[in-house]
Amino acid sequence: MPPRLSLTRYLWTPNGSLRQTAALRSTSIATSVPCSSSSFSTTSVGHAGAEKHKRWDPYALAQARQRKAANLARQEVLQKERAAALGDPIRGITTPFIESLDNAKPYAVTPTGNPAPHASIGADTGTDLSVSETVPAHETHLNYFLTPSEVSKVLGYSRALTKPPDASNRSTIDPAMEEEHDRIHIERHENALRAISRIVSLENSNSGDRTRANIQKCIDVFGRHHTDKHLAPRSPSNVARDPSLPPPPEKTPRAGPDTGSPEVQIAILTAKIRVLANHLEGQGGREAGGKKDKYNKRNLRLLVHRRQKMLKYLRTKERGGERWQHLVQTLGLTDGTWKGEISL
Repeated sequence: MPPRLSLTRYLWTPNGSLRQTAALRSTSIATSVPCSSSSFSTTSVGHAGAEKHKRWDPYALAQARQRKAANLARQEVLQKERAAALGDPIRGITTPFIESLDNAKPYAVTPTGNPAPHASIGADTGTDLSVSETVPAHETHLNYFLTPSEVSKVLGYSRALTKPPDASNRSTIDPAMEEEHDRIHIERHENALRAISRIVSLENSNSGDRTRANIQKCIDVFGRHHTDKHLAPRSPSNVARDPSLPPPPEKTPRAGPDTGSPEVQIAILTAKIRVLANHLEGQGGREAGGKKDKYNKRNLRLLVHRRQKMLKYLRTKERGGERWQHLVQTLGLTDGTWKGEISL
């Protein structure tokens, strides 16, 4: 047990005042330790007073707040102008081709690059799949990997099979009864046409089937097996070729449709980006409920950055030629999709 010491022995002063004892001790400490900070002071007393007076001047504080508010407002205006000039880095501008990706409507191009005219599905076989809905006259995309020519052929065959047989003895046939049978047969066939039209339509398909059809649509529109017929090749480089060298070898002819060119890959990435963007906005927006879907938000970021790299490569390679202009105008891509840093 520690020894007990009397408190009055250490706090005793000649006049018995504790405050005087504390004052004496602080004075002795201050005089024993020299202060070296005064020798390094570069601020005069008058300047320090002026800074303090300026700091607490209400007029100067109000001016500083006004300057800060004006700078922030100007920065916000400049950011909006830059964003409007660059465009949306995810969606870009809505074009007819982009609308066909969203609503599963057909989109076709003529050999000159313009949208093709529309005709009925069964125009080639004389069988109309639907009276109100029209699709391009050439091969288009339906659900379940079907084509309009196959559907029209099968429907024409089924109509011939379900037609009432002709009687061998026409004298025993009631004409009114025969007309009634033909009318019932036509009505049933029209009902079958409408049912098959709804079944094979991409508007009633799921997201996977629609994405598959959109990928095939991108290959048909941007594949070089089609675009080489109406788009001029890129301009030659300015580097002069040595005439002493042998001529370059001829390119191997393409076998089958073009699925690996940069413009086809960019179009496919754009179709996938639209699907993810619509999905995230369907959950309340990328800034609201969609922010909880971390997995698809990361996939969207990866696809956007991958498309940006391919756009930079294609622009450098094509040197802003017809192929680049056709891709940008058809997909509605803005400068924000490939310029600068994209932050999502």
